[in-house]
Amino acid sequence: MGYDLRITRAIDWSSNRGLEITSAEWMQIVDADPDLISDPGSGPFAVRFAGTRWLDWFEGNVFTTDPDHATVSKMFGIAEQLSGAIQGDDGEFYDSASHWSRSHPPAP
Repeated sequence: MGYDLRITRAIDWSSNRGLEITSAEWMQIVDADPDLISDPGSGPFAVRFAGTRWLDWFEGNVFTTDPDHATVSKMFGIAEQLSGAIQGDDGEFYDSASHWSRSHPPAP
């Protein structure tokens, strides 16, 4: 089982009512960023990043599982554009991609 990171606007990603990132906002980010490649075979809002990494939108949050340093760095840039923050499965917030790599190394 992997560990998810999410871009959210809420204090708790699972209780984001009224603070959702809309699918339209997410798709605007995707359309404007050549590093994000739509992957409709994985879902209507799924994208590939850096070849094998992925991001997706679901219920008002953008997420991925077991991201590497480059993906987390990308997420921070996206979070800034969406006025969001990076939150882990356990509710913790991350200040930088290096914080993630020390706390939760990517799966082998």
